[in-house]
Amino acid sequence: MTFRGAGFRLGLVAIGCLAAPGLGLSSSLQLPEWDWGLPPGIPAPRVPADNPMSAEKVELGRHLFYDTRLSGNETQSCATCHQQARAFADPRPRGVGSTGEVHPRGSMSLANVAWVSALTWAHPTLSSLEEQQIAPLFGTDPVELGLEGREQEMLDRLRASSVYPEMFAAAFPAREDPITLVSVLEAIATFERTLVSFDSPWDRTTYRGERGLLSDEARLGAELFFSVRTGCADCHGAPFFTGSVDHVEADGPVREFFNTGLHDLDGRGAYPDRNTGIHAITGDPADMGKMRAPTLRNIAVTAPYMHDGSIGTLDEVLRDHYELGGRTGSPLTDRLVVRFGLSTTERRALIAFMESLTDSTFLTDPRFSDPWVGRTAR
Repeated sequence: MTFRGAGFRLGLVAIGCLAAPGLGLSSSLQLPEWDWGLPPGIPAPRVPADNPMSAEKVELGRHLFYDTRLSGNETQSCATCHQQARAFADPRPRGVGSTGEVHPRGSMSLANVAWVSALTWAHPTLSSLEEQQIAPLFGTDPVELGLEGREQEMLDRLRASSVYPEMFAAAFPAREDPITLVSVLEAIATFERTLVSFDSPWDRTTYRGERGLLSDEARLGAELFFSVRTGCADCHGAPFFTGSVDHVEADGPVREFFNTGLHDLDGRGAYPDRNTGIHAITGDPADMGKMRAPTLRNIAVTAPYMHDGSIGTLDEVLRDHYELGGRTGSPLTDRLVVRFGLSTTERRALIAFMESLTDSTFLTDPRFSDPWVGRTAR
């Protein structure tokens, strides 16, 4: 995925954000005083020192996340492609922007995104939620929210609102003019950091010692998932069920990308032109097809699967892809993706375990819901 014209970093300069405070591009980190509501044993995420958590900022970010005024033609919001009932992912195989442009990849779940050390499917250095938003807001290849050259128009819309001037002032009381692009990015990032999902049946059993929540089938699936035989946990390790993670107790961020053998267009492992993984950033032929392993938390509600939505069900993901060691036999398939056979009973058990990672509280929590529903004042 590229950004025509100025390019990604030059695009940041063009809108006056690359060196601006609050984007977390070079800031030190600190442990925020914030109640994350975590079960025992789960470390808190890192938070930029120049964008600390606050209730006012979270609520402002929630309003902005669901606001269509943040798209050029006022037809889409962040929530259009990150729906709460879908664990803040998208039911479409690939994203569709505000102008109707179909994207090369699907929208990833935002569950526990505060702990993710490499954002999006295939950008090895993009680690700041504040900076990440530049792409959907202002990117032109593909167009998502379509605000390229219209950032001032977007800010004027917010200033004309009946609710935002007071909300921005409460969230950023030290700023003479709090309604700025930097404030928008910081508020949305702050809200996104609150999207915490650790209340699934598996979590409640594992971290809180509750009984009777996991079926025998799901327990068998857990044994298979964490076994050497399947190797699932090599790329989707607990408790985050992804490999690219950072938190306050870690020595530093871990960023992992894998080629799972999903495509092989030429017998040498080539992926489609607009979907070459981190290779599109690094230019290294060895990086062809390498993508970040998405979290498996709430995976049962985030179909279709894989970065391009090319597999429809969890049964197909296992039977037609991973059990084969990658469906194409690509020579670039990561060594961790190994062939393994499952009986029908075992496959159902593994799916039952993945279903036990569904956090129904997260999917319906009113703290994360659309604040504009039923309101007339905007």
